[in-house]
Amino acid sequence: MSENNYEVIQATGGVPIKTWTRGVPFEEQARQQLINLSRLPFIHKWIAAMPDVHLGKGATVGSVVPTLNAIIPAAVGVDIGCGMMAVQTEIRADQLPDSLRDVRHAIERAVPHGRDLNRSRRDKGAWGELPEDIAQVWQSQLAEPFSQLCEKHRVLKNTNNANHLGTLGTGNHFIEVCLDENDRVWVMLHSGSRGVGNRIGTHFIELAQKEMQRWHIQLPDRDLAYLPEGSDYFADYVQAVEWAQHYAKLNRDMMMKRVLAVLSNTLGLNFNAQLAAVNCHHNYVSREYHYGKNVFLTRKGAVRAGLGEWGIIPGSMGAKSFIVRGLGNEESFCSCSHGAGRVMSRTAAIKNVSVEEHVAATEGVECRKDKSVIDETPSAYKPIEQVMQAQSDLVEIMHTLKQVVCVKG
Repeated sequence: MSENNYEVIQATGGVPIKTWTRGVPFEEQARQQLINLSRLPFIHKWIAAMPDVHLGKGATVGSVVPTLNAIIPAAVGVDIGCGMMAVQTEIRADQLPDSLRDVRHAIERAVPHGRDLNRSRRDKGAWGELPEDIAQVWQSQLAEPFSQLCEKHRVLKNTNNANHLGTLGTGNHFIEVCLDENDRVWVMLHSGSRGVGNRIGTHFIELAQKEMQRWHIQLPDRDLAYLPEGSDYFADYVQAVEWAQHYAKLNRDMMMKRVLAVLSNTLGLNFNAQLAAVNCHHNYVSREYHYGKNVFLTRKGAVRAGLGEWGIIPGSMGAKSFIVRGLGNEESFCSCSHGAGRVMSRTAAIKNVSVEEHVAATEGVECRKDKSVIDETPSAYKPIEQVMQAQSDLVEIMHTLKQVVCVKG
């Protein structure tokens, strides 16, 4: 065994695939997706697969894809800039009340979350009347470049944009209050670029697919359609992605401010909340330099883990999460996993896990324990400890967190 944790898949006609998957489930469908990716002509050196790797749409979740002069919109995905934020506070565990139900309910009131499917009513996951601080951030940092995007791509205008800023979303997005190994309270949350990011991603995936048809390019999967640098929509896509990634970071910032205010008001405490703070994307593309080339590096369900860089790797809603520091491993293009990774689809979890099993798995966590969150139950995910062991050459653990409150989208 080498000093590295990875293994190599070498498919005919493709670049190598280095996988950090020792000791964790690695489904055959995800392996085939990676092979499809590896056969594209513009991949630089190899593809890296993180230990949370699992089947995605077109490109595999948990993949790191370096490309030369081209980007695959579906590899970036539709939740552009999705990521994590965590803040350490001065609050200690013994300052929390015995029941945290009021804290959870206060967070749920302060941050719009979920989605109301009744189209005759306002979406409960969006702002009705935009709060002043949200409106100010939108106008000062996002409105003008978004207007420029809409001039070129009018389909983006009729989206939830300003009214989703500072809101959580649905699915695996969450807000948590956690305790670390020293009983210090942290606030951690997970969200991205919301409705407008979804529309940007979907729009450019469709444009890339049309370009493949126009150029008669055959692909192993139509969702691997790409935009070459210099082509009609490439510059527009880069502009849109960078805007959505900025939106996602601001979205997390605005939510965090509200959750910290809720804690202060609910607990009756004034505290310092900037002892340690991390805000990192895990669905995004960036310009980076690796192995002698300037590349577009797409991390689809992966976090940058450059030497000394801090990141967040969450477990499921009943498991530990980790604040990590990157080891700068170039073999993974300085990347690590973005979480535990699913072993059950949402449909399979709903079908196979009972409410009673979910209640037992989330014992000690103040969270919803009804059938509406079964798709996010802990057994739907890989064991986070095994995931961390598989990437011990990518990151070092700085803090271990265990949630005591979890608000799901």
